[in-house]
Amino acid sequence: TMCSDKRMRSAEMDADLLFLFGKKPGTLSLYEAGEALILREFPDVKVIVKKTQVSFSSRYGFAYLWPPTRKINGREGTYIVLSFGLGYRLENPRIVESVEPYPGRWTHHTLISSPNDLDEEAVIWLREAYDFSMNKGRRRQPL
Repeated sequence: TMCSDKRMRSAEMDADLLFLFGKKPGTLSLYEAGEALILREFPDVKVIVKKTQVSFSSRYGFAYLWPPTRKINGREGTYIVLSFGLGYRLENPRIVESVEPYPGRWTHHTLISSPNDLDEEAVIWLREAYDFSMNKGRRRQPL
């Protein structure tokens, strides 16, 4: 199978993606739209398919796409979740949840129910998340 960025996906990766997104119709095409956007913006990233999510990594993971296992905020319909990390809590109506797993590291979750949700605002968040992941661990504590 060819990705839109012309990189080859292995048959094993395709099978893992089908297992992850194949249970709910429509989610695989949303994943593929998200993957295409991320690979277009960040051609050097590694794509790692895990049991519950797909992670996109530079030095560290900065973006994750995953199918929800339960309705999020009772929301019906077909959607996947785009998660990304920043050094602060992003206040935006599109963010359905923010958690701070470590001090100064916020994970944000936004719902992708159509390729239109992968817009310029999402790209700005992803660029910021990418930069944050590249600089993680290099921040100096003030003296």
